[in-house]
Amino acid sequence: MSITKHEIRPGAYYDSVVLMQLQRALVALDGVEDAGVVMSTPTNLALLSESGLLPAEARLAKPDDLIIVVRAESEAAASAAISQVDDLLARRRSTQSEFQPRSLESAAKTLPRARWALVSVPGRHAAGVARNALDLNLHVFLYSDNVSLEDEVELKKTAGARGLLVMGPDCGTAVINGIGLGFANRTRRGSIGLVGASGTGLQAVSAAVHNLGGGISHAIGTGTRDLTGEVGAITALQGLELLARDDETEVIVLVSKPPEAQVAARLLAAAQNAGKPIVVDFIGYPPPARTLGNISFATNLSEAAEIALKLSNQEPRAIEYEPPQYATPDTHHATRTTQFADRNSQSTNRDPQFANQYVRGLFSGGTLAYETMLGLQACLAPLYSNVPIHETQRLPDPTQSRAHTIVDMGADEFTVGRLHPMIDNETRLRRLRQEAEDPEVGLILLDVVLGEGAHPDPAAELAPAIAAIKEDQEIEVMVILIGTEEDPQDSARQAEQLESAGARIYRGPMEAVAEINRRFARSVAGPPAPVSLEVLREPLAAINVGLDSFYESLKSQGAEAVQVAWKPPAGGDEKLMAILSKMKGNYSSGSESDAD
Repeated sequence: MSITKHEIRPGAYYDSVVLMQLQRALVALDGVEDAGVVMSTPTNLALLSESGLLPAEARLAKPDDLIIVVRAESEAAASAAISQVDDLLARRRSTQSEFQPRSLESAAKTLPRARWALVSVPGRHAAGVARNALDLNLHVFLYSDNVSLEDEVELKKTAGARGLLVMGPDCGTAVINGIGLGFANRTRRGSIGLVGASGTGLQAVSAAVHNLGGGISHAIGTGTRDLTGEVGAITALQGLELLARDDETEVIVLVSKPPEAQVAARLLAAAQNAGKPIVVDFIGYPPPARTLGNISFATNLSEAAEIALKLSNQEPRAIEYEPPQYATPDTHHATRTTQFADRNSQSTNRDPQFANQYVRGLFSGGTLAYETMLGLQACLAPLYSNVPIHETQRLPDPTQSRAHTIVDMGADEFTVGRLHPMIDNETRLRRLRQEAEDPEVGLILLDVVLGEGAHPDPAAELAPAIAAIKEDQEIEVMVILIGTEEDPQDSARQAEQLESAGARIYRGPMEAVAEINRRFARSVAGPPAPVSLEVLREPLAAINVGLDSFYESLKSQGAEAVQVAWKPPAGGDEKLMAILSKMKGNYSSGSESDAD
C-alpha cells in the first residue's frame, strides 16, 4: 500500500526550474512512486489535487510557501525521500554560491553597466518587476506569460516614451549583439536582423540563416500580442526602426503570425520607409504581391531565410545535413508506405470515412505549430488545433486529440503552473505516450528547438520514448529540428540520437509538411522615442530576475550578469501587495532589503 508524506516550508521561494529538478530527483529515488514540489499558488494546488498529491494542510498555505509531497511504496521510503530534500537542494547551480542582491535596485548598483533586465517571475508579479526595471532605465526582456493586456500596453507605452524596449510579455527569444536571451540559437554574426512576434519563428529563421551560410546581427522579440490591435505593434515598430538605423544590419526580416489588418498596414508602411530590404513572413497573411518596393514577401520561415541571404548578396549554401528526400522512394520508404496502406485497409476502429491514419503534432513552438497547420490544411481534413487557422478547426479540449490534430503545448493552457516544453519534456512525453496508444494514429510529428535556455539535451529524453513507440506500435515519428552545430546541445548530435531511435529529421516545418501532404494526399500609440543604437553596440550586461537557467545562459555566452534573489513581495499576499503598491506608488520588485 502506498504511503504519502509531505512537508510545508513557509516563505521558501524557489523558481520553477529548481522545483522541477527537485521533483525529478525525488521521483528517481528508490521506492518513490510520485512526487510534487510546488509553490502554494491556487494553480499549483489544483495541479497537486489532480495528481492525488494534495495534503489537507496545504489549503492553508500561503502562495510563497513551498509544498513537498512524496508518494512511496512504504513509509520508510517516503520518509527517506523527504529527509533528502535539503541535500538535493544543496546541489543546485553554482549561482547559488554567488552573492545575489535581493532587489533590482541593488542589482543595478552591483552591475552599473547593465542595460537589460530579464524577467521570468510568475505572471502575477511580472508587470511590477518590469515597471521597476523601466524606472531604472533598463530595457526589458519579459519572458513571463499570464500578464494582462492592460499591463502590456501600459508598459510598452511607458517604455516607448523613454526610448526603451519591452520585449514581451511571453517573449521567448532575442539576440542582442551576439548574446542570446531566453531561448536562442548560437549563430554566427552577420548582416541579417530579425524582428518577430514569435520566439520559435525567430529561432527557425535565425538557425536557417546560419545553416545556409549567413549570420545574424540582432534579433528583437516582441511578445505574441504585440501585433494585435490593442497593442498596435509598439515593440515591432521600435525594433524595425532601430535595425533600420543599425549599420551592421543590411536586411531585416519581420516574422509573426497574421497581424490584425490595421497593424499589418502600419508595419508595412514603416517597412517601406526603412531604407533597407525587408523580408516579411506574416504566416498565413495573404501578401499583396511577391515584392512591394523594398519589401519581399515569404511564404514560410525557410523561404524567409533564403530570401534574406540573397538580398544581402549571399548565395545560400547547401545545408550540410540534408533531410530525407522522397522524390525517388527507397526500399525502406516503399515498404513503409505499403505498411501504412495495409494498416489503413485493415483498421476497424476508425471512422470509415477517413482513408488514412491520423497525424498528431505535439509542438513546443507556437509559430512552428501554426505554420504546420497552414501547410497541412490543404490536404488533411478534418484538422484540429488549439492554435487554429479558422475557428472551425478549434480543438474543443486541448488535452484530447481528434482526427488530425496539431497541438501547441507551449500555449498558456499547458504552461500555467508548469515549465515551458522547451525546458521540460515531461508534459509532452506524457502526451506522446497518450497519442501512441491511440490505434487511429499513424504519424506523430514533434518539434525539437535547441539553443540558449532550452533543455540541455532534449534528445536524451525524447529518443527513448520514440524508440519505445517504434518498438511497440507501427507509427511514423517525424522531428522538425531547429538549431545549429554551435548550439550547446549540438544539432548534429541531437539528430543522430533521434534518428537512431527511428525518427525522420527535418530542418523546417514545410519540409515535414511536404512529406506529410504527399503521404496523405491520397486520402495604436504615436511614434515612440528612438531607442539608442548603443543598446546594440555595447557588450551586453543584464540583470536576471527569475529563472536561474537564463542567468547561466548569459554567463556561458560571456555576458556580464547579476542574478536577483527574487521572492514574491509581501509573501505573495495579494491584499498586502496592493497596499504596498499604493504606499510606494509602484509595485515592488522584491520582498526584502539587502540588509536582511
